[in-house]
Amino acid sequence: MEHLNSLIFSLCSQFGVSGFEKDISGFAVSRLSDYMDVKTDNLGNVIGELDGGGIHILLDAHMDQKGLFVTAVEDNGFLRVASCGGMDIRVLAAHEVIVWGKKPVLGVVPSTPPHLVKEEDSKKATDISEISIDIGMSKDNALKLVKPGDRITLKSPQFKMLGNFVCSPAIDNRAGVCAILRCLEILKDKKLNCRLTVLLSVQEETTGSGAKTGGFSIQADEAVSVDVSFAGAPEIPTEKTGEAGKGTMIGISPALDYAISRKLEKIARAQGIKYQLEVMGSKTGTNADHIQNAGKGAKTALLSIPIRNMHTACEVISLEDIESTAQLMAAYILERGVKRDA
Repeated sequence: MEHLNSLIFSLCSQFGVSGFEKDISGFAVSRLSDYMDVKTDNLGNVIGELDGGGIHILLDAHMDQKGLFVTAVEDNGFLRVASCGGMDIRVLAAHEVIVWGKKPVLGVVPSTPPHLVKEEDSKKATDISEISIDIGMSKDNALKLVKPGDRITLKSPQFKMLGNFVCSPAIDNRAGVCAILRCLEILKDKKLNCRLTVLLSVQEETTGSGAKTGGFSIQADEAVSVDVSFAGAPEIPTEKTGEAGKGTMIGISPALDYAISRKLEKIARAQGIKYQLEVMGSKTGTNADHIQNAGKGAKTALLSIPIRNMHTACEVISLEDIESTAQLMAAYILERGVKRDA
């Protein structure tokens, strides 16, 4: 677990808000290059390829994170912002942030003292249009470092919790990237009778364009997309969540290939890999929806890692769920690709 802990923290430390994924992209290229030939496409997707005969399998995880971006610098030096990907507005008041301008600038989201809040507003979350960022500067000084369009991330520490749980910003979806890298590590000394492509995609949190264009250019026969999903916590309906620490979540949905989903379940049972089912009544809301429709189409499955506090800077995940996701992907590839010892 220490290896996974180090890897997930390294991944989550990289800046990469949707549409500006340069830092995480460079880091992903360096790690993925340990296992396969790597290129970056026009949109910024990182694509790794292992040549081989037989079936062509794609592994996908998006590497962008949610955040904010600057829309204006006001006369008082405060920054006005908009959401970039749907940040949870309820947690923003009094939160520390990093503004990624000419250099990283620390700031904080102002919070109205409870003594001054109107009674009718005391139980409401502030609208994003009313949120500003205090960076402690006048307008003239702020404009020397910050301009409209600069991205903003929430600042929060990373730390290991009890029971192989960790807390960090950007676990959505660096956890998926981590699981794929761990899967490739498991497969490193195996020779596969299949063609394997990895897509670490951009802009999932906004348009899904990374998966749309990446899936179109790759044209795989089958795909396994890896993302995060809801983990149970107090006051959250259990029927809408998985259990953190109980294994990877195998998606069952009209938008997913039923045979592959059941094949994954069968392999997990046979090999003692911890898993749980995630049943969805329509689309998945992940890259899987885009990849299955790209080009000629690909039979697509979804593995999700249960996460608490999604879309905040304090996302919590079990390292064991990353490991079970990686183990199941590797086992599936070995079975579909007809394993041969190198």
